[in-house]
Amino acid sequence: MNFALYRELLAVRPIRRLLLVGMVARIPHSAAGVLLTLHIVLTLGQGYAAAGAAAAVMTIGIAVGAPWRGRRVDTVGLRRALVPSVISETVIWSVVPHVTYEVLLPLVFIGGLLTLPIFSVVRQSLGVLATGEQRRTAFALDAISTELVFMMGPAAGALVATAGFSVVGLTAVGIATSVSGLFLMWFNPPTRSADSDARSVAVFEASQQEAAEVAVVAAAPAHLQEAAAEFAPLAAAGERRRERAGLRHRVIHNFAWFTAAVAAVFAVAAGAGMVLSGTDVGIVAALETGGHQAEIGLVFLFWCGASVVGGLIYGALHRPISPILLLLGMSALTIPMAFAQDTWTLCLLSLLPGLLCAPVLSAASEKVAELVDERRRGEAMGWYGSALTGGVALGAPLAGVFIDGVGPSAGFVAVGSGGVVLCLLGLALKHRRRRRLTAA
Repeated sequence: MNFALYRELLAVRPIRRLLLVGMVARIPHSAAGVLLTLHIVLTLGQGYAAAGAAAAVMTIGIAVGAPWRGRRVDTVGLRRALVPSVISETVIWSVVPHVTYEVLLPLVFIGGLLTLPIFSVVRQSLGVLATGEQRRTAFALDAISTELVFMMGPAAGALVATAGFSVVGLTAVGIATSVSGLFLMWFNPPTRSADSDARSVAVFEASQQEAAEVAVVAAAPAHLQEAAAEFAPLAAAGERRRERAGLRHRVIHNFAWFTAAVAAVFAVAAGAGMVLSGTDVGIVAALETGGHQAEIGLVFLFWCGASVVGGLIYGALHRPISPILLLLGMSALTIPMAFAQDTWTLCLLSLLPGLLCAPVLSAASEKVAELVDERRRGEAMGWYGSALTGGVALGAPLAGVFIDGVGPSAGFVAVGSGGVVLCLLGLALKHRRRRRLTAA
């Protein structure tokens, strides 16, 4: 391990600034979930089921919008891509606290759809700014900063909402996120390297040359244009056939980056989201059942603190570790949390799976940056975020079903076992693919 990598990485001003901006920009939305839930329950007088439904609607919006937002960054650049988010964040989150529950649902969906794509932008830019071992360290630092954010944000949101200021809190979330977006637009971190930009210029010049050739034909003498017109019907029929074939080619070309290896990383992201959100619900249920609600923050401190330590260790490693192996370890180590007898045993049992949390996420981000070309990396990171969000949306209800039917301990077993099965299936498919390639 080489911890000097952190000093070398943070000495690079653009990387240091990007990590700091990314951390600050994530804090408002890390508090938004708790604020929204408690606003619906305490201010609107709805139940937790209604609050969960609103959170699910917002999550679906984020999952649907992330790939599109990433694609916009790829095609029009960061500044233009962020304009809708900067406007919508302030408008929507300023209106949400003042409407009924029925109106709130479509608003939070739109809010999720247009949310500031800070997670994918930071990962995409880190993939450009950092290379080699620095990239692993950079993604580890990003995962660590995310853990720190989620140690602070939800607690601050709960404090504001329980004090009766959920309206002010939700409005502040929108304004703070928009300000973060404006600062990100001013900073404008690179999302492509110089080589990628040169390739884009070459493509543009080729299209300009083609347009010039068309103009030359249009300027030809009248008798030549008349001769060309005789062949127009045949040319039009051929053009239609080429358009149909071209549509299929464009669809295939647009997703050429989506290889089996990338799909495996997305599956790992979904599995990680499932295990993490299920563990989150399991911790809350275990302590509420025992009447120790006030000690929930203590368990989260141990769990998230272990993740920070694990991320620091992983970022200092000389070699990467397969994200699927890291997820397998985290999932398997989540299962023993079912045997906790009190708050302190739950704290201690959360340390081992917590150590692998940040490494799983940083290894998966590093793998996406390695597998996908820069020209499509924004979209790929968007899909990666959608996979993670989808896993989060699946894990909470999965754990909830087993908690309601069996007990709090069953939640840990359910999501941990689900993660183990997913990883074993992935490893089996990977082994089978390798054997097939070897035989060929």
